[in-house]
Amino acid sequence: MTDRFVAIRYPIGIDAGTGRFAVERSYDAHVRQLIFQVLFTAPGERVNRPEFGCGVRRMLFAPNSDASANLAQVSVRQALERWLNTAIRVDDVQVVAREEVLSVSVTYVVLARQERRFLNVDVAF
Repeated sequence: MTDRFVAIRYPIGIDAGTGRFAVERSYDAHVRQLIFQVLFTAPGERVNRPEFGCGVRRMLFAPNSDASANLAQVSVRQALERWLNTAIRVDDVQVVAREEVLSVSVTYVVLARQERRFLNVDVAF
């Protein structure tokens, strides 16, 4: 089966060879990029969709405790379920706060292919 998927790559860039928007041809990579958009966009950052995102970077400045990590975990899960529910099913979200690093682990299923995927992101100052 050939994959005929094409989307604008995130973060947006220009293809030096064509002078056009850089494109993503892998659906799995596109879904990962969507997850990154939700994680790293702070609510209020998008003018026409001010509720979008969960702003994981701002969570770095919360007190480093289990309570903060649990709050971040709930926030990440709710944002992913709200904004990407047509692309993924979130199975698990784990957030661990260690010194100046926030480790986010997401287990999800790509709905179009019913494939389980894992994403681990360390967010640091």
